[in-house]
Amino acid sequence: MRKPNYYETDQMGIIHHSNYIRWFEEARVNYMEQIGFGYEQAIESGIDFAVLSVQCAYKSMVRFGDTVQISVSISELSKTRLTICYQITDATTGELRTSGTTSHCYYDGNKKRPVSLKAALPELYHLFDLLVIKKMKTK
Repeated sequence: MRKPNYYETDQMGIIHHSNYIRWFEEARVNYMEQIGFGYEQAIESGIDFAVLSVQCAYKSMVRFGDTVQISVSISELSKTRLTICYQITDATTGELRTSGTTSHCYYDGNKKRPVSLKAALPELYHLFDLLVIKKMKTK
């Protein structure tokens, strides 16, 4: 659950469009903590997630005072890339407010180049893979 901050609004009290991208990042970092391999742990292991693209579709406005739920799931996984889907819904009504995706490559901070996550950090790749398999089974 997330309550928008007043500073995230425009003059009409509506959440400014740029903040949804920040919310995606917050949700992605929280998601990694929830699966038991926090973002900080990945960074300490030398792996970062370079953003390749962001897509965001605004369905209806979020206003100051609303409470939203941000759902995260992995939609595509390969040895070198990851795509994450986001859905922002109204916590009270369940109405879809925003949906989007971010695409990432795995980046070795020491070597300064993209790498295979399966080779560089196999335990995290395995966790991601399990989540994709679990998602496929629930469909």
